[in-house]
Amino acid sequence: MERQAITVGQFFKEHGPSLEMKLLAGEAGLERVIREPTVNRPGLALSGFTRYFAYKRMQVMGHAEVFYLREQRQEERESRYAYLFAYKIPCVVFSRGLKPDKEFLAAAAQAGVPIFQTPLVTMKFINKATLELEMMFAPRTSEHGCMVDILGVGVIIKGESGIGKSESVLALIERGYSLVADDVVRGVLVDGRDVLCTSSELTRDHMEVRGIGIINVAQMFGVKAIRKEKKLDLIVTLKPWDDVSDVERVGMEQEFVKVLGVDIPHVTLPVRPGRDIARLIEVAAFQMKLRKSGYNAAEDLNNRLLAQMNPSAPTPAE
Repeated sequence: MERQAITVGQFFKEHGPSLEMKLLAGEAGLERVIREPTVNRPGLALSGFTRYFAYKRMQVMGHAEVFYLREQRQEERESRYAYLFAYKIPCVVFSRGLKPDKEFLAAAAQAGVPIFQTPLVTMKFINKATLELEMMFAPRTSEHGCMVDILGVGVIIKGESGIGKSESVLALIERGYSLVADDVVRGVLVDGRDVLCTSSELTRDHMEVRGIGIINVAQMFGVKAIRKEKKLDLIVTLKPWDDVSDVERVGMEQEFVKVLGVDIPHVTLPVRPGRDIARLIEVAAFQMKLRKSGYNAAEDLNNRLLAQMNPSAPTPAE
């Protein structure tokens, strides 16, 4: 599990355009670290109450803060600015296209704090920036394998080199499903319960096929054959037939593996010549979809057998 430090420059580079942020001053301070994944309005701190000042967050100045400061005498404003920048705040963003005065810019320059401006309404900026920060701060991991979207079921296919992962993925793509990632799957924990997966930007659309080389899936099969990101629902591990001592025959018990602390259903498929592995992976995904809808074929058959053995017992429907 990875949790990286987020700098102001990194946030500005990735999300500045979508948040319409413009750098006004403090370019030298873009390496300052954002330590908490949310945004703060420093109104109380500017008025002198700093006991609960969330200085580790991005600071946003809206109408209330700006017009409050404009009503203060110049000496008082400069004192408040000095007090604000005495804390190691990451940066300050002026919303609604508001402009900082020259005293504010001077104090920020002395403290080395980046100052931004955005035309967005204050709450709209806060909401959007908070969502982006939560995603950037979310725990991350990498899984070795290929990922395919099979009718809305995100499936990671794992297995040792040469066991047939790429061949299975190609067969699934030919059936109309979408490639999410090849070789390395990157996952991020969303809302503490879902693992959202994607590929690296560098290798997106591409996959390696042993004996052929690198192919561009989007160019070869069309853009519908690529999915940028998908929630992880199932992990399928391919193993040589002789290495699987206990082959699942009924499916009453569901096996799970943990990814970023989340229990992900897991299926082991024994591989040997003659087995259509792509079809088996497809069926495993369909089976998972049925289980999520509340239907379990193994339990259904087991209930039928019990009802036949004891005809007088009430059925589950009764």
